[in-house]
This record gives sequence, C-alpha cells and structure tokens, in this order.
Amino acid sequence: MLPLLCLVLLHVSASWATSDSDFDTFVQCLTNQTKQPDTVPKIVYALNNTAYTPVLRAYIRNARFNASYTPKPVMIVTPTNESHVQAAVICAKQNGIQIRIRSGGHDYEGLSYVSDVPFIILDLFNLRSITVDIAEKTAWVQAGATVGEVYYRIWEKSKVHGFPAAICPTVGVGGHFSGGGYGNMLRKYGLSVDNIVDAKIVDVNGRILDKNSMGEDLFWAIRGGGGASFGVILAYKINLVPVPEIVTVFQVQRTLEENATDVVYQWQNVAPNTDENLFMRMLIQPVTSEVVKGQKTVRATIVALFLGKGDDVVTLLGKEFPELGLKKENVEEMSWIDSVLWWNHYDNGTSPDVLLDRNLDSADFLKRKSDYVQTPISKDGLELLWKKVIEIGKPGLVFNPYGGKMSRIPATDAPFPHRAGNLFKVQHSITWEEEGIEAQKKYLTQIRNLYSYITPLVSKNPRSAYLNYRDIDIGISHNGTYEEGKVYGVKYFNGNFDRLVKVKTAVDPENFFRYEQSIPTLPK
Repeated sequence: MLPLLCLVLLHVSASWATSDSDFDTFVQCLTNQTKQPDTVPKIVYALNNTAYTPVLRAYIRNARFNASYTPKPVMIVTPTNESHVQAAVICAKQNGIQIRIRSGGHDYEGLSYVSDVPFIILDLFNLRSITVDIAEKTAWVQAGATVGEVYYRIWEKSKVHGFPAAICPTVGVGGHFSGGGYGNMLRKYGLSVDNIVDAKIVDVNGRILDKNSMGEDLFWAIRGGGGASFGVILAYKINLVPVPEIVTVFQVQRTLEENATDVVYQWQNVAPNTDENLFMRMLIQPVTSEVVKGQKTVRATIVALFLGKGDDVVTLLGKEFPELGLKKENVEEMSWIDSVLWWNHYDNGTSPDVLLDRNLDSADFLKRKSDYVQTPISKDGLELLWKKVIEIGKPGLVFNPYGGKMSRIPATDAPFPHRAGNLFKVQHSITWEEEGIEAQKKYLTQIRNLYSYITPLVSKNPRSAYLNYRDIDIGISHNGTYEEGKVYGVKYFNGNFDRLVKVKTAVDPENFFRYEQSIPTLPK
C-alpha cells in the first residue's frame, strides 16, 4: 500500500505546480517581493529543472526517504540572502502552499523535506556564514551552517574555545540548535540551547525579528521547541565555551564474556554522577561471539571525552569505576578539535579541514527512537535485556549520561525538559543497506519490538522522547489539532508543551508553519 499511496501523493504535489501556472505565479511573487528579477530564477528549482534532483538529494540524510515513491516537493527554493526567505514565506502563504524548512537534512523522519501534502522546500544550505568574535567569546551562526563548520571556524580563531553541540559534523545548525542540541560536553556546559543568547527568525508575516523584537516567549520557544513551528530560523548567536588545550579520549569494549553486565550496571551509577568534565557514552550492540563459535553475544563499548589530562581520568575512574579497569595505555591526549575528529573515527593526524566536507548525497537506511532512564536497571533486568537484544538481532542501544550541569538547569528554562532526575538518554538505533519496502518493514519491526520490550525500564507518564531524535511512531498530526499535537508534544516537552502551544497561537494563529509533528495552536 505504501508505494501506491506515495505515488498518489507525488502526483498531488506535482499537480500544484503545473495547473493554472501556479509555478510562474509563485516565481513572479518572489520577484515582486525581492525586487531581484535576475536572481530569483537562479534560486528556484522546479520539477522539470535538471538540477532539481541533485539539489533535492544533496541533503537527504536517510535513504528511506530517497525512493522513487517518496513524495517530492513541487519546487525547491534555495535562498542566498535573508530577503529571499522573507519573500518565500510571504509567497507560500499567499499561494496556499506549505513549506518544509531544511538546514542540514538530518531529521530522522525526513520531515524537513518530505510531506503528505503539496509543499515546497526552503533549503537554507547557502545561508552558512559564521562570524566568530573571540574578544566577546561569541559567534553568529546562520541556520544553514553545519556544526562541523562551527567547530572549524572557532578553532581557526582559538585553540581553547569550543561549543557544545552534535558529534556528527554534517548536522545543520537550524534544526539541531532549535531542537535542543546535545553533544559530548553537555554534562559540563549543557545543551546548545543553554548557550544561545540571540537569534534571528522570519515570522509568518515575513518580518525579521531578533531576541528583542520577537519577545521573551518566542525566544524561549525556539531554544528547544523546534524552530519550524514558529517561523524560519535565520541565525543564532552563541556563547563560546572554554576547553583545555589538552583533552583526553578513550574507548573500552567488553562483551558478556568479559564482565559487560557488571560494567554496564556500574556505569549507570558512575556516568551520570562523576566529574562533569567526563562524558562516557555507552554503545550496546549484538555481535558474534569470539569465545563461543557461532553464538551471538552483546558488546558494550564506552566512548569517552574528558576535559582534562589522561592521568587525572585514569585516577578518577580507578577510584569510581574499578570494574572498567581503565589504564594509562587506554587513553589518548589531544587537542579539543582533534577529539572532534577522533569521535568521528578519523585517523590521528587528519586535518580539521575535513569538518568542512558536507558529504553530500550520502545516506544510510535508518530508524532511531529515544527514551529516558530514571532508575538504574538491575543486573537481572540487564541480563534479560541482553537476551532480547540477541534474539531480535540487529538494533542497538546508545546510552548518553546526563547529570552535571544538566541537573542544575531548571526543566522550564528552555522547552527541552529532560533535566534533573534523568540518569541517561537512550537512543534506539538500527541501520541497514538493503533497499525496498520488505527490508524496511523487517527492520522497523525489529526496532519497534525492542522499544516495546524496554517499556518497563524507562520513563512513564509520559514516556519521554527527545525532539531531535525524531520519531513519528509516538504520534503524528494530520489536521494540526491540539489533541493530535498533545499526543507527541507531552512526550517531547513534558510540562513545557502547553506554554509552547500558547506561544504558537500568539505568533502563528492560523497555523501556517505546520508539519507532521509541529506545535499546534489552541482550539478556537
């Protein structure tokens, strides 16, 4: 049914731009609004433009949404300056066409470039300027920049500053920052949104607003509530954070035959409570046993960043986490920018220039889900979990510890509510290579089965989720109603959902900026 449905949707989208010269009308509107008749044809790509497909595919980061039957936009608008964004919003509104806003294309469900209604993509990849002010310890970053580019431009100016954001360098700033933005310095510095001091947004009337002109409520909402419900984020002003000249990284693996259960159990007590300079991510994966031939086992891998010297973290964990058995030869000291490369599996000595590579038109088939653990899982619970992971066969889990600064920031400080009381966030992860609906159905069933199994171990009422780990399984809006939005909204935002709804109703009362998991307006 899915391919047929999507083909129908593709036809619906295409028909908008071919009937009654809608496309020409839209382009004329852009020209009138921008007063740039020579520029507009260069930034708009219609279905019949030979560059349409390469532009569309460039920032598709999930191959599930790169199929012939995937609904396509009727056109792609690629602004090169802010006035183009203003015009696109005004013209889309006048012409009754929805927009999807794409900065890096990493939305796990493709909601920045796929929809089941006729739509255009407002693709912000050209708006990528980064202006670093080391004297002020701030930077203005446009929404179409990547976090890799942010790290690189900071490094150009200073070897002792960084920014807490994504580990993956090709993630786009607009979606990442507006949805919360977390990385391996969150225990020391919180989320990206906890370090944002100003912003620029195009509102539903085409106006460019900054922190002062948008007001306190809207500025609060776009620091974790997702920007695309409220307007088009143009740029954020961020506070840089200090990093040591030398940081330490390490990776340690244990299988079930090598006391993995003891390590994971104790990790739950140590990782969220240890020195906030230490972030220890835990990967849980089913693998083939090297001890018992032909059998499956579970491998636990700790990947860590310590904002300090190697001797200090070895001593620290010798006291707090003897089960890990960390030794001096297990750790590596390097600069912070080199640690960014190390976390992305680049060889030592690789130039930071690779952070400028956007790796276009590159995507795996994948599905992600999220959870929060608030009570340590018992050893018995872990043993049963390992059996289920082995039984299902492919999905893995990623445990990301909280605590530190995350526990000191009030849950209402930003729309992102998952602060004190959360030991770690869980990312459910599955990636595959086979094309086709049958493979997709098989692997989606696997990850959903593991998600179902883990229910008793995670947060309840609501079962919380992280917005930037987009998951339409937890709820979807077909009509933009409050009741539809509340289903997923309270999971992403807990008690902050209703404030987001009030902000949305005030700034976009007609619900123009809507998508399948947007913030709804209040019932009229």
